[in-house]
Amino acid sequence: MIEILDDLDVLLRPYIDLTAIGLGGTALGAPASDVPRGSIVEAQSSLVARYRGGTTVESEYFDAEERRLTLDEVIDHAVHSDGFLYCADELTYKVRGGTVVGFALYGRHLSHFAHLTSYEEFLAAFGTPDRVHEDETYGELMGYDAYYWGSRKHVKWDAWDHRVGLVNMGDFEGNTGP
Repeated sequence: MIEILDDLDVLLRPYIDLTAIGLGGTALGAPASDVPRGSIVEAQSSLVARYRGGTTVESEYFDAEERRLTLDEVIDHAVHSDGFLYCADELTYKVRGGTVVGFALYGRHLSHFAHLTSYEEFLAAFGTPDRVHEDETYGELMGYDAYYWGSRKHVKWDAWDHRVGLVNMGDFEGNTGP
């Protein structure tokens, strides 16, 4: 298995065998219970009907009957069904049917690509995407969402900060083509 965190340049490949890669020691296709439990700081699952949280607010989870849920309850449900597991080390795992079907990395990991300071340099490094979506807010270009269907990959270029802001791979919307 190729560990992405040990070889971030693997993300530059236009075609990646997703059965041969892993993130944070967890392979795509592995049971979600393989995600290190101690690194999970938040989770989403269908058990959660209402969520309250933020950067200065401790996360609170509630079910459909307004019963407060613990983070462990939400993690347990996500690990055995569908949801997302958010880790302290700026990694996220998408779970479907108890299996890791996608992952994302962001933050400090992407400083590996800090030498890319323009969209043109980004395209030269990552290649021509199969689909590009311009992200605009109030007429201002915020960035580009570049989709590479051969590797089921989405890379977000931040036009304001001139950097790669997110990479996700696997079963995320847009990653598999039209």
